[in-house]
Amino acid sequence: MYGRWIKLLSVFSIVSFAAIAQKTSKPNIIILFADDIRARELPVYASSKWSDTTGADTNDIHLRAQTPVLDRLADEGVWITTAWASTVCSPSRAMMMTGRYAHQHKWWHNGDYGKYQDPKGKQKIWPLYKSSPHTLGHVAQAGGYATYWAGKTQMKGANLQEFGFNEGCFTPGEQGAPKNPYTNFALDQVKGGTKREVINRDNGQPVHSYQQQGWLFHPHVRLMNHPDAQQALEWWPNTKAAKDTFGLSTDGPDVELDFIFDFMDRKHGEQEPFFIYHTSHLGHDAMDFLHPLSKNKWPGTPIVYWEKGKYTRKEVKVTGANGVYDTHHSVSKAGIHQHINYLDYQVWLYLNKLEEMGIADNTIFIFAADNGTSKYGKGSPVAQRGTHVPMIIYAPGFNFTKQGKQDILVSMADVLPTVAEVAGVAIPKNYELDGESLWPYLTGKKADHRDWIYGYRGHMQIIRGHKVLKDGKGNWWDVAQQPSDLISFPKIQNWNQLSEEHRKEKVKLEEILRQLDQHEQAHDAPKGIDTMPADPLNVI
Repeated sequence: MYGRWIKLLSVFSIVSFAAIAQKTSKPNIIILFADDIRARELPVYASSKWSDTTGADTNDIHLRAQTPVLDRLADEGVWITTAWASTVCSPSRAMMMTGRYAHQHKWWHNGDYGKYQDPKGKQKIWPLYKSSPHTLGHVAQAGGYATYWAGKTQMKGANLQEFGFNEGCFTPGEQGAPKNPYTNFALDQVKGGTKREVINRDNGQPVHSYQQQGWLFHPHVRLMNHPDAQQALEWWPNTKAAKDTFGLSTDGPDVELDFIFDFMDRKHGEQEPFFIYHTSHLGHDAMDFLHPLSKNKWPGTPIVYWEKGKYTRKEVKVTGANGVYDTHHSVSKAGIHQHINYLDYQVWLYLNKLEEMGIADNTIFIFAADNGTSKYGKGSPVAQRGTHVPMIIYAPGFNFTKQGKQDILVSMADVLPTVAEVAGVAIPKNYELDGESLWPYLTGKKADHRDWIYGYRGHMQIIRGHKVLKDGKGNWWDVAQQPSDLISFPKIQNWNQLSEEHRKEKVKLEEILRQLDQHEQAHDAPKGIDTMPADPLNVI
């Protein structure tokens, strides 16, 4: 870990007064939201295929992620067979952040955002805290939680301080991030003439990639409202100690976790429950700045080993400059499975931290992802390629009546109302959510969760029930049985050959689609509206 630059705080023992006090308070909540990872990539889903280092299908066991910790959490907690997000980053994160679908929050697809007119008459992207004022952070704060947001934001055109989070540690989430004075791992789009080139700022060479900033090694990091910072949003490293240790070997995901743990320590010491929203970049493909001439789709991570029930992380050593680097065999080979392995290592660190703090039995941990894997499913409206993501919920101190595999339908929109119920926050009756709390199902108050789930890509709608699925291309699929690769459902050609339950569900889903199909007539903010009015949140 890179904790050398973070001020060490006292750690409370399990039997300390603070731990006992928090055990009787509201549970801590941690959401680890990974990037571009379809359900098939996790071994617990037992898919017959997964992604190789280029994004193509493979069944090579050597290219499969190894996730002993997430496997244990899935076995001892619950894992959801069919959890859906949207098909791509921004609308999925909008769904998670608001508990709503695009007809309400207006983020339809990457690059397809609802607009509003600012006081100067300029058309701008309608931020989620204006279209949907009760965001995930606001709900947690209303419940008495100290809130922290780390990682990739993907909140296009928005003020990061308006989402209800007390503090944050951000690595780049979209194009146009301010120029970082501490790292040159970035791609710049050079405009001129009729041709636009993307240049690697590190070595001045053109590359074939979208514009991005580095989030792995030598990362771009900004802090929000950190108690030691001089500004509300401040570039890191921001202290002499941090600057002395920052460099090519510094790993962005490690930095995020260090600041998260620092926040957890401080809030636990203050006897405040905490809410962590950790939106990791891990899983997303990226420019491999350490190997700029390679075609690596998923750059390597620090190397970790799982032996005798614990992880060991190899110390990273990178030397060089201007696009010529030596990793001294301290960075893994490329591949999405390496990213998932590192996520598993970070989950192990989370669990160890909670045990050390004495609050493991008073913490709810949720692992999920925002959309399908790059090149395989990301952005796809076909069947459930883009929408099907992993979801694991682990809460060892709570009396779940369910354990292990749960063959139910869950939407990422369900997370916000679940957090609200756990936090004891009443959503106003006039504030419509599309999500449904999972808590009644997990605690045995409901036998099933929901009858249908929904996704979208711009104007294209995707919906499924327990029997049938209609995708964004207008195809209907029979989903009554799960295929071995989680995607090869039979396409429905003749409805008369299916059961009455299939046909009835089709009629029901078509009616829901008609109600939600508002891309054309309600794409933007209502005329003359800046922020949608909403009654205040109340604590139950």
